[in-house]
Amino acid sequence: MQISKYLVPNDQDKKWGLTVSTVGYEEIAPGEAYPTRGHADGYYFNTDVGRELNEYQLLYITEGRGVFRSTHFKEAPLREGDMFLLFPDERHSYHPLPNVGWKSHWIGFKGKNIDDRVLAGFLSVEKPIYHVGFSSEIVHLYKTAYETAVNEEPFSQQMMAGIVNHMVGIMYALERNMELNKNNSHKDMINRARLRIREALESNLTIQEIADELSMSYSNFRKLFKEYTGLSPAVYQQDLKLQRAKELLSTTDLSVKEIAYRLNFDSPDYFSAKFKIKTGRKPSEMRRK
Repeated sequence: MQISKYLVPNDQDKKWGLTVSTVGYEEIAPGEAYPTRGHADGYYFNTDVGRELNEYQLLYITEGRGVFRSTHFKEAPLREGDMFLLFPDERHSYHPLPNVGWKSHWIGFKGKNIDDRVLAGFLSVEKPIYHVGFSSEIVHLYKTAYETAVNEEPFSQQMMAGIVNHMVGIMYALERNMELNKNNSHKDMINRARLRIREALESNLTIQEIADELSMSYSNFRKLFKEYTGLSPAVYQQDLKLQRAKELLSTTDLSVKEIAYRLNFDSPDYFSAKFKIKTGRKPSEMRRK
């Protein structure tokens, strides 16, 4: 069984940064021929030869098992709970295992919005498969995208673009968190460190001292902290101090100098420079406001 919808975005839609070209769902029973017929030109393919698309596609296997391969990715198994991303101009092939079959959703899209994420390294042809497990939220998003495509109301492209962004964000975050949470001791350690930093914003506690408390070298602690938070511990600490400075500027009569020393910045000038970089204004300008 297959249901699908193919769309033709207009020039105005393309300016939004992401447009959707196809969305659908299929159930392949054990022993059933694959791919199914009924796809638009350019989408049907021979699984031995593969194909290249001029768009991205995001597929989600909710039941069954299969196989995937592409130019930059050797053949790998697909299982329930896997999402896999097809890239423009990247030859690929995939299919369910003949004796198992599968149930899968797909959505095809293109645009600068996604191109930028690839350029930034968030998404890569070297890592097309993401294991996210079963997510009713992702299934609901696919179903909503399909209903939106079928109804084809005005500005439906903008609604579907939002759905794609939501899906990609969930996919990326779910898998990253699954990987990080495999080591609960590391997760607990970073949570303790973050709490320690927050509680000691107005003290002279150093990152080295936190690493020592956790019985880690500074370099290993910094690496682990950045892996979990995306920030080095020093930058995390400084950003929190600058947030605290904004609170003190707006809720107390403390001078800029007093705030700088209260938060243990090296000097009022250094504090003012960092504050301006972070907020776009000097502390004195915010105080006058």
